Amino acid sequence: MEQKVEIHLEYIINSSPRILFPYIQEPNALSQWFADDVNYKDGVYEFIWDDEVNRARLVTSKENKAVRFKWIDDEPYYFEIEIIQDELTNDVALSITDYVKQDNLEDRKKIWANSIGYLQSVIGA
Repeated sequence: MEQKVEIHLEYIINSSPRILFPYIQEPNALSQWFADDVNYKDGVYEFIWDDEVNRARLVTSKENKAVRFKWIDDEPYYFEIEIIQDELTNDVALSITDYVKQDNLEDRKKIWANSIGYLQSVIGA
């Protein structure tokens, strides 16, 4: 199996952590911007893209701060979304940690940028 590389991306979001947090944890909110559909049952999130189901467990959740989902069928990989608020300016950003095959790196960056664009339109940021 081909090794994946860790990537870190950051996007400025004009929103408060309190408003943003449900959109990175709750299945109905995630389905508005992150995946075509998101189902939740027995501690497992099913992320559906183009009729392909990817299952993950929420392994970390810090209210208004961060979530980490660990892929069930793609050990040991995970993705993490962290809400960062600058103490001086109060600017809010989403920091993304993800893993991707080297030859898919640029495509994955575009996918995240598009997804964050959808998120911003959903929350009116």
